[in-house]
Amino acid sequence: MIKEIYKKIKKYQRIIIYGHVRPDGDCYGAQFGLQNIIKNTFPEKDVFVTGETSDFVSFVGTPDIIVGQSNLEDSFYEDSLSIVVDTANKDRISNPKYRLGKEIIKIDHHIPVDEYGDIQWVDTSFPSCAQMIAYMSTQVKDFEITKPGAVAMYTGILTDTGRFKYRGVSELTHQMAGMLLTKGADVEEIDRAMSNETLDMFRFKGYVYQNFKTTDKGFIYLQITDEVRKEHNLTYEEASSVVNMLSGIQGFHVWALFIEDGDLVRIRLRSSGPDIDGVANQFGGGGHAKASGAVLNSWDELDQFIEAVHNVL
Repeated sequence: MIKEIYKKIKKYQRIIIYGHVRPDGDCYGAQFGLQNIIKNTFPEKDVFVTGETSDFVSFVGTPDIIVGQSNLEDSFYEDSLSIVVDTANKDRISNPKYRLGKEIIKIDHHIPVDEYGDIQWVDTSFPSCAQMIAYMSTQVKDFEITKPGAVAMYTGILTDTGRFKYRGVSELTHQMAGMLLTKGADVEEIDRAMSNETLDMFRFKGYVYQNFKTTDKGFIYLQITDEVRKEHNLTYEEASSVVNMLSGIQGFHVWALFIEDGDLVRIRLRSSGPDIDGVANQFGGGGHAKASGAVLNSWDELDQFIEAVHNVL
């Protein structure tokens, strides 16, 4: 599979790398890591990252083609190779122009949802898509990585493994992280970039501890309305980043954030016990067995979602 991807990369002059809506560290890590590899290996190629901006991991990079701010003609995309990373659902790909690519490659580590792509490299044994890109770089002798790519991929691995705490972390994970250190990733620099927080965020953490709710079945959760988020001057990404503040509490094996986002309520669902991806699938989402996302059409569906969680506890 990796050899086939390499052949396609060699074939195309213009390559556009896509990710998912509301990009996280792994999405950016895979996108910018892959861009770095291709540009350093083939300096003559035109390689673009497209997607949404992210304040949370802005130190990794800024998309060349920002969704909603670009007026590029369809012809720009039509002769290109589309590579989509870290995205199981077609409707979550942040730039729908990926469909215009002459060929499409899907690289993902989530449980499959939608079949798309002329080449599909999907492997759920990897805890992050960034690790897949790092591993791919070790399997093609021509591939080159410089520090920005190493920082991107290390950040992706770090964020999607909860700093190497989650199930799925393996010997290979640490091998790839070690390899990226030799390519210039600096642990202290990355930690400072990720740990630096605003006073608003610091105060918001107090709100989290004061306002979480629990059920007698072992579910702990927090509701974050648009009003609360705006009061604390936080972006959606910043608010959603506190999900694991609810983890590790004795007797509570499933936890979630419910974050109002306009007319919808987006859910970040986590588990240290039962698999919860099935619950997420019932509510327009999906992901991993222990870490998934879902969507409610309104707060009126909250009780229904809690009942679905109780059914797996």
